[in-house]
Amino acid sequence: MADVLNIVSFCGSLRKGSYNASLARTLPSLAPAGLSIKPATSFAGLPIYNFDDQHATGFPALVNTIADEIRAADGLTITSPEYNWTIPGGLKNLIDWLSRLKEQPLEGKAVALQSCAGGLLGGSRMQYHLRQSLASIGAQVFIKPEVFVSMSAKNSTRRRSS
Repeated sequence: MADVLNIVSFCGSLRKGSYNASLARTLPSLAPAGLSIKPATSFAGLPIYNFDDQHATGFPALVNTIADEIRAADGLTITSPEYNWTIPGGLKNLIDWLSRLKEQPLEGKAVALQSCAGGLLGGSRMQYHLRQSLASIGAQVFIKPEVFVSMSAKNSTRRRSS
């Protein structure tokens, strides 16, 4: 039996009707043989990172669960919208929590980015900032291929009507 690469997939949006979540859910059906893509545990409900809280009560169980998923995977994908020209707060908060772990789960981990956005740039500014944030903690972020789905609301409406 051939080896299988295991990829964990994150979505930067917590919105139920998210175009990015829809794209992330599509990934397993697009994966070639030998590649398994499974969704990560949702980070919804993760408290805002606070150094004082970390030292008073430790890491939330959710942070450790997600860190273990990342460690067990060969790589990960992050599909995220762009909020105010940057990374959505919830996703950045997750990265902030993960970055504080002694055994860094993202160190050396292969990461592919993609984004859907309502505008022409398709989330490119978010990807730029996310690459910077992930590189600072040692993740190996792919620079190609770049996946930007622009005008996602318009494209979604067009597909429904046709």
